[in-house]
Amino acid sequence: MSQNGSTKAGPIGGRWLQLVIGIICMSMIANMQYGWTLFVEPINDAHQWGRAAIQVAFTIFVLTETWLVPIEGWFVDKFGPRIVVFIGGLLCAVSWALNSVADSLAMLYVAAAIGGTGAGAVYGTCVGSALKWFPDRRGLAAGLTAAGFGAGSAFTIVPVAAMIESSGYQATFLFFGLLQGGVVLLLAFLLQAPKKGQLPASANKAVQQSRRDYAPLAMVKSPVFWVMYVMFVLVAGGGLMATAQLGSIAKDFKIAGVPVSMMGLTMPALTFALSIDRVLNGVCRPFFGWVSDNIGRENTMFVAFALEAVGVLALGHFGTNPILFVILTGLVFFAWGEIY
Repeated sequence: MSQNGSTKAGPIGGRWLQLVIGIICMSMIANMQYGWTLFVEPINDAHQWGRAAIQVAFTIFVLTETWLVPIEGWFVDKFGPRIVVFIGGLLCAVSWALNSVADSLAMLYVAAAIGGTGAGAVYGTCVGSALKWFPDRRGLAAGLTAAGFGAGSAFTIVPVAAMIESSGYQATFLFFGLLQGGVVLLLAFLLQAPKKGQLPASANKAVQQSRRDYAPLAMVKSPVFWVMYVMFVLVAGGGLMATAQLGSIAKDFKIAGVPVSMMGLTMPALTFALSIDRVLNGVCRPFFGWVSDNIGRENTMFVAFALEAVGVLALGHFGTNPILFVILTGLVFFAWGEIY
């Protein structure tokens, strides 16, 4: 920022276009995590590998999606966001293309590792970009970007389910993999990192936040980092359980195909739950980001994590009722999305 408080001109469309690009890229990779549950039963019906063995692929996906982000973040700092997101989109497309022809668990697991690496590259870069471009509105910017990942699959849940039913899961993997990965590849060319003088100063006095950039070693030596890390893992565990197993849970509850009428809509319970879950999981992210900008991060986490605990426990006890299944899964996804 210059001495007179003005900022230099940024890329075409300014920082808001950079934010929108990040949100769209996030929505394109959302199905890799949130749409997975629709494929588990069809894969098992086709190959009889067993749910547990198939879900190992989801575990591999999540591990590579999350644990490799620090390395991918280093590449972003070194080479910029454009090349990292481009490679991430390419890996995402390759992953689902491999899923479409996987004839063994080994190939399914390899595809999951490739997809997790690609999704993590896109996710970490887009969230990091939002934080860099909006030092004055961190909570809102991060929440909007994460909303793309949470709600992105809401618009495709019905088409994906319909295509699996009509054309099979293999064709669905291939079509949506190439479509989603292709969009990310194209948008990657528009991404830029902010340069000196292009950013406003952080002016939020309501929320205490560090003005210091921590080196990696200093970060891992900080006790508060590990407190937040453990909290994140614990809350993510409940949300990821629901994400991966919701289709199987609905089938075991014998309510997956039971029609549910709410808000003027009538859909099978599982399809209804998946659709509303994605919307709420997306809406909650900018909502809680905005809340945290006003009441503080710690207070917001306390409220959200308490809601998550209630939602998960209630779903286990009352989820056999189709209407409560839809409502309670919505609560679980709404509260869980706050961590992002």
